[in-house]
Amino acid sequence: MRILGIDPGLQTTGFGLIESDGPRLHYIASGTIKTKEAAQGDLPTRLKLIFEGVREVVARYEPHEASVEIVFVNVNPQSTLLLGQARGAAIAGLMCLPTAPSVSEYTALQMKKAVVGHGHAAKAQIRHMVMRLLNLPREPNNDASDALGLAICHAHAGHAMAQMAKATALSRRTHAQIKGGRVY
Repeated sequence: MRILGIDPGLQTTGFGLIESDGPRLHYIASGTIKTKEAAQGDLPTRLKLIFEGVREVVARYEPHEASVEIVFVNVNPQSTLLLGQARGAAIAGLMCLPTAPSVSEYTALQMKKAVVGHGHAAKAQIRHMVMRLLNLPREPNNDASDALGLAICHAHAGHAMAQMAKATALSRRTHAQIKGGRVY
């Protein structure tokens, strides 16, 4: 199974592609989609570059499944909104082709636990473990290693999560009461 990991970012979006053969993982490709050629305030052009870059990766490598990092809430709400838009452009790029892969989502904490073994791992630890798990000659950059980490996380956890979803009916809450920032 060919798995594509996407680490969305407004300036740099990382991608990493692996092949999963049971417990064995094989590196295929990784890299970054950079939007620095667009003007700093030109958000639509940056989103278009992310969309087209992800679409090109999907068209070239034809992954069966994809995993995308879930956006976490920053201290700065504007940064969170911008990152969410970059993530949306990446997901749209994944889904726009006839060979669209199924998409799973993981938090950074889940990815770090799957790759390093604990959820508070530093970027250097992720890079090093990705290099070791995929038998790479050198460490990839931060964005590509996070994307490869997401692909590894899905390779390890995706099958189990799919089996759990089949076994039990998963449903979202239809209503919730919010009090003091908490959902009850």
